[in-house]
Amino acid sequence: MTVADLPKVELHLHHEGAAPPAFIRQLAHEKRVDLSGIFTSDGAYDFRDFTHFLSVYEAASTVLTGPEEFRRLTIAILEESAANGVVYSETFLSPDFCGGGDLHAWRDYLAAIQDAAGEAEAKHGIVLRGVVTCVRHFGPDKAKAAALCAAETTGDWVVGFGMGGNEGVGKQGDFGWSFDCAREAGLRLTTHAGEFAGPDSVRDAVRILGVERIGHGVRAIEDPDLVHELADRGTTLEVCPGSNIVLGLYPNFAAHPIARLRDAGVKVTVSTDDPPFFHTTMRREYEMLHEAFGWAKEDFAALNATALDAAFCDGNTRDRVKKKLETT
Repeated sequence: MTVADLPKVELHLHHEGAAPPAFIRQLAHEKRVDLSGIFTSDGAYDFRDFTHFLSVYEAASTVLTGPEEFRRLTIAILEESAANGVVYSETFLSPDFCGGGDLHAWRDYLAAIQDAAGEAEAKHGIVLRGVVTCVRHFGPDKAKAAALCAAETTGDWVVGFGMGGNEGVGKQGDFGWSFDCAREAGLRLTTHAGEFAGPDSVRDAVRILGVERIGHGVRAIEDPDLVHELADRGTTLEVCPGSNIVLGLYPNFAAHPIARLRDAGVKVTVSTDDPPFFHTTMRREYEMLHEAFGWAKEDFAALNATALDAAFCDGNTRDRVKKKLETT
């Protein structure tokens, strides 16, 4: 068994961003929507930079107009994840894309997604849980609606709340009400920080929003004091190396700071972010990290143990997944 064949835990996956291009093209064909401008000549997603990526992401999502489309999407995502050895995944779901922030509509979307997740678990053995996310560049008011949707549907399946989107819009603290709402509902918290914004965004995330995980967080490496703080706090970083490289943060895997962060005692995990956009899979992430840093099976087993410990699921689910990691 190679490192790429190992069972894997993934904590940072955007649901719409994991949509295979062929799936979106098929939906566009069915709905007679022209999305040709968001694809390359060979059918892949086409974008220039991070801001343009967000535009293409949102354009692709326009054909996901109802619960049935999200049910089909969930099946497609989990088939791909399972084929890459993922045994547990947490997916970021935004009520903004699932009913426009309306609670009644959100419940319908969520029911369809959960139904598909149950079907995929029965067929492929992969376990999925949901982390509701607000979209930063949609603003604090929209975030409040997302937080209320999360709070009203928290349970064994909706296990967390977080924030994605453009880090260049607003500050972490602008969204304090939404994170407090989710926390009071019993949800665990994560937020994107330290990707395109610098170390201060990571510091604000842990000190102001009080999150226990950080989406990306890699630019913390630029501030040694912050690295020590993250290690002392036990904050877990949801690191997505392939995404960071495609979007130009680092030139290649060897230059990526994941190994330096890990060596400094920071808890790091590995995920794909928006895999078809960034031409990656969990197998590829493992292969490239093995090639860049010489990490062996024991290193990836430790990464998965860290990820499972940081997962937002309940104890019974964690025990079930642990057995899959040990026996697969």
